[in-house]
Amino acid sequence: MSLANKITIVRILLIPFFITCFIYYSPEWDFLRFIALAIFAISALTDAIDGYVARRYYQKTKLGTVLDPLADKLLIISAFICLSMVAALPQELRIPPWVSVVVISRDILIVLGFFIMHMLIGEIEIKPSMLGKITAAFQMITIIVVLLQLRYSYVIWTAAAAFTTLSGIGYLIRANRILNEPRTFAEESRINRKKVRDESR
Repeated sequence: MSLANKITIVRILLIPFFITCFIYYSPEWDFLRFIALAIFAISALTDAIDGYVARRYYQKTKLGTVLDPLADKLLIISAFICLSMVAALPQELRIPPWVSVVVISRDILIVLGFFIMHMLIGEIEIKPSMLGKITAAFQMITIIVVLLQLRYSYVIWTAAAAFTTLSGIGYLIRANRILNEPRTFAEESRINRKKVRDESR
């Protein structure tokens, strides 16, 4: 296993500790939100590191292309769910549930869309759009400002929800464009061969 993938797995293993900080949070144990913040910061840092390692040392793998976004999504979704649903959190550490619904719905939509497209047209490569990167940045900033109990954090999570919605629409448009692109003869042949193999089983 490559070093980049090992770093990604470490990020995934940090998620249970991140969630535990919220489960055991209480006003008397306020330090737990800073531990959660530290874990989140470490995860964000290792995300940048494993991406650099994969590019710099040519360690990009199919496993990495799945694990890396999975680690990101699991951390972001876990954070939004905890900051919306854990009853012990004070109002300053809460995100409205509708914001979490928007974030989670968009990710579910993207994952389902990817699998549907994979079944229809085979292996595809979906690169993050600029809007998608901005969305990810606002989602991460939302978690940070809420954990720090900064004023006007509602401005950030409102912007995160707006960008999440727009990027979800953007991915739908891109998926529709890909599905409606005219296929080359080679692609049609590959799909037909796959259908023949599937029908012969």
